[in-house]
Amino acid sequence: MTYHPAIDTILVLAMLLNLSMLASSRLATCIRLFAFQSFLLALLPVGGEIAVGELPSLHAYLIAAAAIGLKVILIPYVLMRILRSGEIHKDVEPFIGFTASVMIGALAIVASFAMASRLVLPMPPFSDLVLPAALSTIFIGLLTLVTRVTAITQVIGYLVLENGIFIFGLFLLNRTPLLVELGILLDVFVGVFIMAIVVYHIRREFDHIDTDLLDELKEV
Repeated sequence: MTYHPAIDTILVLAMLLNLSMLASSRLATCIRLFAFQSFLLALLPVGGEIAVGELPSLHAYLIAAAAIGLKVILIPYVLMRILRSGEIHKDVEPFIGFTASVMIGALAIVASFAMASRLVLPMPPFSDLVLPAALSTIFIGLLTLVTRVTAITQVIGYLVLENGIFIFGLFLLNRTPLLVELGILLDVFVGVFIMAIVVYHIRREFDHIDTDLLDELKEV
């Protein structure tokens, strides 16, 4: 068993933050929880190399700095600006209620541990919680993306899904070229930027950000 207290604490907090986002109906709170989760995960590239007895490389520092700049500062700032420009500050009742979502999220975490115990990895991770945290974050991001009806919350679900992929990518941190990883972060930024524009125009035209109501639009 690979056990590093600081790394394991960060991964456990990341999973708990996933459940907190599912339980919260306030959009600003969800944005702050995502930013805090992203900050914790941004520490992992450096912390992971320290955990295996290596000095942190420039590669790890650059990935951590890029993640903090993009997902902790820039993207939350853009989402908060959109939120302040509208009158909706709480999530519309989702397809699956908040309590039920938390229960499903907890089951997803349990299932992630069960799946992780059966997978054969090409190399040992620096923490036994890396794979369960990655899988559960991906599952909960997908759950948020498909069950929430407010556009901003769907953007957050997309970002949480990317955080899960980020955790999974820590397996290949030393094998993945830096430009590839920075390109992935750039793709995330472009995707969120486009979503932000869409959300802004939805709010300006219809005075709401409830994507479920867009189903009522008919061709004239």
